Amino acid sequence: MTTHRDDKKLRPRDLVVAACCGAVVALMVGASYAAVPLYDWFCRTTGFGGTTQVAEKAPDTILGRTIAVRFDSNVAPGLSWKFEPEQNEIKVRIGEVATVHYKVTNTTARAISAQASYNVTPLQIGGYFNKINCFCFTEQTLQAGETREMAVVFYIDPTIADDREQNDLNTITLSYTFYRMREPARPLAQTDKASSTRAN
Repeated sequence: MTTHRDDKKLRPRDLVVAACCGAVVALMVGASYAAVPLYDWFCRTTGFGGTTQVAEKAPDTILGRTIAVRFDSNVAPGLSWKFEPEQNEIKVRIGEVATVHYKVTNTTARAISAQASYNVTPLQIGGYFNKINCFCFTEQTLQAGETREMAVVFYIDPTIADDREQNDLNTITLSYTFYRMREPARPLAQTDKASSTRAN
């Protein structure tokens, strides 16, 4: 039979257990929020999953070896844009800076914002594919019926020549997919004004 005195002795232990459980839950919640940015940082740093690199300037070396770069364009469901490269494929020398253009058209009767995700295949090439400038770095807003030409400036890192596993590589595919961005909520005053205008 448990006495009242035994209950008092157990209370501090129960509090410690409860505190530990709470701490574990808090850590799990925090880890879930941190997982996405950490994974994104890991992909950008290592090229994992075909994630390309970001560079500020051109390399100092250009090699004689050429690689064909193909361009793929996609639009996610729910986004009524026409999106395509102006060239389907080019050949570039390793270390050479190349500029290619894509054309995108908003085929709807309203302004829409979207942003492009991207990767390269083969996936292990992401660490060698460097972008100096790209439309995918920022959100794009197109007005109704607007057509825009957008550029991507890139090069293939000369250090790829030191990777024996890539000696037979002759083609890289750069792929983009535009996703519609969630529209920001209008201030309440604007919503009331719009409702009032429709009522009149």
